[in-house]
Amino acid sequence: MASFDGKEFVRTLTTSPGVYRMFDADREPLYIGKAGNLKKRVGSYFLKPSMQPRIAAMVAQIARMEITLTRTEAEALLLEAQLIKSLKPRYNILLRDDKSYPYIYISAAEEFPRMAFHRGAKTGKGEYFGPYPSAWAVRESLNLMQKLFLVRQCENSYFRNRSRPCLQYQIKRCSAPCVGLIEAAEYQDSVRHAAMFLQGKSNVIIDELGTGMERASKALDFEHAARLRDQIATLKRLQAQSYVQGASADLDALACHIDGGMACVSVLYFRNGVSLGSRDFFPRLPTEAAAGAVLASFIAQYYLDKPVPRELILSDEPDDAAALAEMLSVQAGHSIEIKTQVRTDRARFVELARKNAQAALTARLASNQTMRARFEALRDLLELGDLPQRLECFDISHTMGELTVASCVVFGPEGAEKSYYRRFNISGIEPGDDYAAMRQALERRYKRIQAGEGVLPDILLIDGGKGQVTQALEVLADLGISGVLVVGVAKGAERRAGHETLIRGDNGKSLWPGPESAALHLIQSVRDEAHRFAITGHRQRREKAREKSRLEEIAGIGGKRRTALLKHFGGINGVATAGIEELAQVKGLSRELATKIYAVFHG
Repeated sequence: MASFDGKEFVRTLTTSPGVYRMFDADREPLYIGKAGNLKKRVGSYFLKPSMQPRIAAMVAQIARMEITLTRTEAEALLLEAQLIKSLKPRYNILLRDDKSYPYIYISAAEEFPRMAFHRGAKTGKGEYFGPYPSAWAVRESLNLMQKLFLVRQCENSYFRNRSRPCLQYQIKRCSAPCVGLIEAAEYQDSVRHAAMFLQGKSNVIIDELGTGMERASKALDFEHAARLRDQIATLKRLQAQSYVQGASADLDALACHIDGGMACVSVLYFRNGVSLGSRDFFPRLPTEAAAGAVLASFIAQYYLDKPVPRELILSDEPDDAAALAEMLSVQAGHSIEIKTQVRTDRARFVELARKNAQAALTARLASNQTMRARFEALRDLLELGDLPQRLECFDISHTMGELTVASCVVFGPEGAEKSYYRRFNISGIEPGDDYAAMRQALERRYKRIQAGEGVLPDILLIDGGKGQVTQALEVLADLGISGVLVVGVAKGAERRAGHETLIRGDNGKSLWPGPESAALHLIQSVRDEAHRFAITGHRQRREKAREKSRLEEIAGIGGKRRTALLKHFGGINGVATAGIEELAQVKGLSRELATKIYAVFHG
C-alpha cells in the first residue's frame, strides 16, 4: 500500500475553516482536529522541518485524511467535539464519561402530576430540571420538594390503587391527592410552585403565597393562612441557608490538574445562586497536554448535550477561548462568558475547584499505583516475562439450576474496563451443570473475538478447580486459540478468603499465594467483580421471568394482553394490586378475564 503523501494532500486544501480527520491503515481514527485555516494547520504536520516525537509517531501512522469545511471556526469546534465523542480517536483528549446525568422530572397531562428522579432518555411528557452533578443532589432536592410543596413522588400504579392516605401524608410530605384530600386546582398550584422553585423563582413564589395568605385571612380561613405563613417562613429560611455569596444565577467553576500522565477536571455547579455540589472527571490523555488544551477539549465535549450556564470561570486560559465561547453561545441560544481572570468570591470558587481536582487526582493515582503493584505481583507469582495487560474472569450464577447467567469482566493495569464486560444467558444445558454453562459462555465469548470483535486476554481466570480449567483449555483448543494463560481459582478446604489455590492451566501446577499476597488480592477483587456482575444479571433475568410467568398462567392472556396490562399498570406490582373493575378497563379485557387475573393474585 502506498504511503500517504502529506505534502501533496496539503496542496489541495483551502484556507477555509473546517475539521480534519486522520486515519491509520486499518481505517481506525488517529486524530480529529479543527482549524480556522485548514491549509495552514494541516500543513504544520507535514511541512515543518522537525516536530515533537509524539506528533511524529502519530503522523507516521497516517494512511488517509479527510476534511469537512465549515462556515466559521466556531462551527468547526462544534463538529470537532461531536466527532471526537463519537469516533474516540486514540490521540485526542477524550472525555470518558458514559453515565447519563440525573434530572428531576415533573409529569404532565395528569390531573395530579408527580415529581421523580429521572436518568436516561427524556421520553415522558413533562418538564425536566437539571442536569444535577449527582444522584445525591437530586434526592436532596426531591426531599426538599416534599417538605415544601407536598407534591407526590409515588409511582402511578401505586397512586391509582390507594384507598387511604399513605405514610407520606401522615408525616406531612404529601397532600394525599390519591384519596381526594386536596382539590386539583390547589394541587396544580403546588406543582407550579415546585417548578418555579427549581427555576430559581423563590421570590415570586413568596409574593404569591403572601397574597394568598392575606386573601385567606380576610376570608377568616385562618388555618389555611397559617399554613401559607409557615411555607413562606420555610422558603425564606432555605434561601438564606442555600444561597452562595458571589455566585451568579448560573455559573460553573472548572479547574484542571495534571500529574503522572493523568488529568482531572473538577466542576463546581451553581444554579440560581445555589450550590449543587461538584463532580470530578478524568479525561484520557493519549499525549502530553497543557491544562488549557484539556479544559478546551473537555468543555467542548461536556456541554455538547447539556445546558450551558451563562458563566464559566476557569483555572487556566483554554485554547481558542473566543471560538469556544461563540460555539457555546450559538448552541445555548444566549451569550456565554468564559473567564479566567477573576477576583474575590469567584477566585475562591476556582481555588476550591483546583483543590478538588488535585485531591481527586492524587487519590486516583494512588489507586492506579496500587493496581499496578498488584499486576506486578501477579507477574512475579506466575513467572511471566511481561506485565499482563488484560485479565478476563468468568463466573456462573443461577437459582437451583434455573435461568443461568454467565459473566465476563475485564481488568487492566488501570483497573476495571467496564465497557468490555459481557453477560451470557445460558440455555440448552442440564439445570445446574456449571461445566456446560462455563463451556457455552467461553465458546460464545471467544468465537466473537476470533471474528474480530475484541482482544484476547493475557490471563483467563476461571472461578473453579481443575474441572473448570479443563473446560476452558478444551474450548480454547477447539477454537485454535493459543497464548492465553488459564488460571483456576479454587477455594480452600475451609472456603476462607485468602486461602485460595491457583491452578495453572499450562502445566497443572498449584500455587498457594497466601492471604498476604498482593497478587491474590488482585485475583480476589477480579473474581468478586465477576461474581457481582453475574448475580446482578441473574436477578434481573429472574425478575423478568417472574413478571412474565404469573400472567402466562392465565388462559386467554396472550402476548398483546400481557403487554397492555403491564403498560397500563406500570408493571406486575400494579397488576397485582388492581381490583376487578380497574382490570376490566384495560383495552381488550373482558370482566371474565379480569376476574381470572384477580383470582391469580388474590387466591
